[in-house]
Amino acid sequence: MAPSRAILLIGKITHARKEWEALASQAELKEYPSGSRPDFLTTLHSPAYSTIHAIYRSNDSTSLTGPFDAALITALPASVRYITHNGAGYDNIDIPACTARGIQVSSTPIAVDGATADTAMFLILGALRRISRPMGSLRRGEWRGKGYGLGHDPKDKVLGILGMGGIGQAVAHRARAFGMSIQYHNRNRLPEDKELGARYVSFEELLRTSDVLSLNLALNASTRHIISTPQFALMKPGVVVVNTARGPIIEEAALVAALESGKVFSAGLDVFEDEPRIHEGLVGNADVVLLPHLGTATWETQRAMEVLVLENLRGVLEGRGLVTRVPEQRGMEGGGERAVL
Repeated sequence: MAPSRAILLIGKITHARKEWEALASQAELKEYPSGSRPDFLTTLHSPAYSTIHAIYRSNDSTSLTGPFDAALITALPASVRYITHNGAGYDNIDIPACTARGIQVSSTPIAVDGATADTAMFLILGALRRISRPMGSLRRGEWRGKGYGLGHDPKDKVLGILGMGGIGQAVAHRARAFGMSIQYHNRNRLPEDKELGARYVSFEELLRTSDVLSLNLALNASTRHIISTPQFALMKPGVVVVNTARGPIIEEAALVAALESGKVFSAGLDVFEDEPRIHEGLVGNADVVLLPHLGTATWETQRAMEVLVLENLRGVLEGRGLVTRVPEQRGMEGGGERAVL
């Protein structure tokens, strides 16, 4: 007898295709590999989707359906109970709307920690050395170029981490190897065994006393533009700012002004406020190290993320619940909190 429940994959699976196909013994597998938001909303009303129990949102799903906002959540078949999202950030999913409909959501923390922290360290080191300026000169055949100047060593610098979750802790571990002193701020202080010797400080003290500020927190209503003109005013002259979290955490116009005034020595950015558009004041500033949102762009990490999404789906199908349910829903019935990779 064919499985009575179905799982819908939006987008593609690249690195764990066999593992996806193995779920066919437990559920009917359906795929939406391409399309548009209007087409997707129409498709949701087809009888073939009436048994969808869980949805797998791939990395490219937003480009196919748009965000999973309240309008789309409302349009989902009544049978949908789970959304398993491939990504550590899930700001493109309306969690309150999901919760109101009894839909549980998972993301992929843990799997992304190492690669994102490596990217943060790359940007920290590159920004400290203002590496974009001489690299650009070299490619223009100018060797070090007219604008070449001295950078800074990471040793003995104070690294302030805003958001000491899994990625923040991984950044702290790497930065310590470069001789940096670590301090952090969260809404709540971590247990001592997770602090890795870092010092817990207030948000204001973090801003006032950090030589390098690394942003590693989730994007939500309370963190949007958490770094803007008033916060730059509190920072040390010559501070370095690195963002591998989400672009809107920083108000880019304020960052541009802080760079132009010299308050910010340099910045390292993997994410932007209005991706893929980047503020002209950042693109045109040779002291900013820019990456096109590559934090998790490794073969190993992309596979680990796909495998973790599938582990969440297996947990659902086997009655264990989600493995890495989003923190906002930890009060809902069912689901675990840790990943098994």
